[in-house]
Amino acid sequence: MKKISLFIGALLLTFFSAIADEGMWLLPLIQKLNSDALKKAGLQLSAEDIYSINKSSLKDAILVFGGGCTAEVISKEGLVLTNHHCGYGTIQRLSSMEHNYLKDGFWAMTREEEIPAPGLSVTFLDRMEDVSDQINEAIKDCTTESERNKVIAVTGEEISKIAVGDNKYLRARVVSIYGGNMFYLVVTKTYNDIRFVGAPPSSIGKYGGDTDNWIWPRHTGDFSVFRIYADQENNPAPYDISNQPYSPVKHLTVSLAGMKEGDFHMIIGQPGRTTRFMTSTEVGEQRDITNAITISARTIRQDIMQEDMLADPKVQLQYASKYSGSSNYWKKYTGMNQTFDKLDVAHRRAQEEMAFESWVETDPSRMEKYGTAVSDISNAVKGRRDIRYVQTHISEALMNLELVGFAGQMLRFLPILEKGDQTEIQDFIETLKPAYTRFFENYNQPTDFKVCIAMIQHFANKVTVDDRPTFFQIIRDDFNNSVEDFVHNMFDKSFFATQDKFEAFLQNPSAEALKADPAYIVSTSITRKMSALMIASAPFNEQLAKAQRTYIGGVLEMNQGKALYPDANSTLRLTYGHVKSYMPRDAVEYKFYTTHRGVLEKEDFNFEFEVHPRLKELMKKGEFGRYANQNGELPVCFINNLDITNGNSGSPVLNAKGEIIGCAFDGNWEAMSGDVIFEPELQRCISVDIRYVLWVIEVFGGAGHLVREMTIAE
Repeated sequence: MKKISLFIGALLLTFFSAIADEGMWLLPLIQKLNSDALKKAGLQLSAEDIYSINKSSLKDAILVFGGGCTAEVISKEGLVLTNHHCGYGTIQRLSSMEHNYLKDGFWAMTREEEIPAPGLSVTFLDRMEDVSDQINEAIKDCTTESERNKVIAVTGEEISKIAVGDNKYLRARVVSIYGGNMFYLVVTKTYNDIRFVGAPPSSIGKYGGDTDNWIWPRHTGDFSVFRIYADQENNPAPYDISNQPYSPVKHLTVSLAGMKEGDFHMIIGQPGRTTRFMTSTEVGEQRDITNAITISARTIRQDIMQEDMLADPKVQLQYASKYSGSSNYWKKYTGMNQTFDKLDVAHRRAQEEMAFESWVETDPSRMEKYGTAVSDISNAVKGRRDIRYVQTHISEALMNLELVGFAGQMLRFLPILEKGDQTEIQDFIETLKPAYTRFFENYNQPTDFKVCIAMIQHFANKVTVDDRPTFFQIIRDDFNNSVEDFVHNMFDKSFFATQDKFEAFLQNPSAEALKADPAYIVSTSITRKMSALMIASAPFNEQLAKAQRTYIGGVLEMNQGKALYPDANSTLRLTYGHVKSYMPRDAVEYKFYTTHRGVLEKEDFNFEFEVHPRLKELMKKGEFGRYANQNGELPVCFINNLDITNGNSGSPVLNAKGEIIGCAFDGNWEAMSGDVIFEPELQRCISVDIRYVLWVIEVFGGAGHLVREMTIAE
């Protein structure tokens, strides 16, 4: 097993120098690389300046923000920069009709004005270690995937406990890479006292809305600012008024130097998930099931939500984050399916598989190891196709019904009620209060009512009778197949439908009342159906996991000396490349940057392109000061050819000196298949220019004190 680890490690050393502008590289491996590769690309730092466990390095300034984004520390007083869309949910939760921070923006002018953000956390990487030898030794005698997974979990837990020791502030986990051919220990530290410091209004932070999402040229000031607080010893602590601003091991220097075509750029961040080893059969499943079903269901749901949001400012605030989260993937999958077809991704993957199988067939030992890998993947995907079809429809259509989802949270309440211990019951009710209070604060029953009718009917139109959850029998038998009548009855009779009814139930809760509630009945029906589908798909999923691991192992062996990097898996990675314009189609060329002129040119009566009156006034006056480029324009956004995906949102874009010059927030429409296959001529990372960020903070927002606490390189 040790030979596998050494082989892949050696492989990576060669890989890194092969293609500089593609790849999401694990930080510990950078120290093993030939530093000439990075230096030739333009980096002016050493590998240890980027990642070190013995001294402060750039990795100490990068953090996971809220679980799904990246952020960076930009001052010695714990100031954190991330995207506006990463802070969006928190900003929405902190807003009210009286203080609508999404619509109006917010800037804390003193530390006392910084707003605590309950539930928000940030996580730093302490270190990563290759533990492949330990895991592979433990699983060498496993004969089934389920046994293998159990041993990996147990061994990983043991390794994690040893790594953390008695340090109560550290957490550890073991993650797999290369489809389970290698394993890394990831040790982290999480801070939970995070406070909202500032953000521009959505007319800046979300300028262009869904229309411009994933599109270049872009003119969005997609940023927000938070601060980390710690106890008197600078350790993580729950919110307390006596906590102090976190003193970072490392914070980023902010550069105002700008950029030019061909400049070296790099990003350190947390890409969520890529599938660069996906086969042609898997591409078909992604396109025809996951993407297509998601697009179809979310189109219906989002149209209903948007209509109500545009009609009522309160609903606009309540559903802003819900709509944004849904529409982001809706548009991504729409673009992905278009580029799958336009760039012939499935066919290109099929050609790669043919080359792999030809290589395998030339050696009997390869045939024994890898001979059935591609066909096993194909058979597993085809075997679970019908199950996957139903699962995805349930997930997208039925599991996004708010009333039903809220009722489903009571599944764990039922055994407590049936046990009858009043102390346990009251304790559980007490823990429920924050959750149900937030639910009803952000819930509009008329909107959910319309969504329920539309989504249940949509599901019925797409899924056969035999594959539906059992609550459809109630619709048939008791409501003469009228979905509308069924939903009316559910909303009329369910005590989950209003806060008053729900609190009345909690005054005298019983298992019988809960089991009789129509929304709870629907929820349990969906849960049972999904459980049955999971059991049915388990053999195919196990076959697929084993075949993918075998195939990836074979691809690694076949491509020794070529650029094969592990898929993203929510671990900290480095990607690097250069500032680069591109041609999306014949006779069209996109420059690498945009300016304030585009903000004003795009202004429209459409709410997505509303320009704030003060922003317009300042831009027309040209009051850009030190934030102007050499042409006297205010830079807004820029692109480079760095390799990112979801999870990289909020990542710092760094120059050759490791100084922050921007904040990454998007990919581009012409390469939406980028999670599956990198497109070097088309794929671009879109970022907001740090000069625009600082100008909005200081000049537009009047919060120059935040800029003054940063370390600025003119």
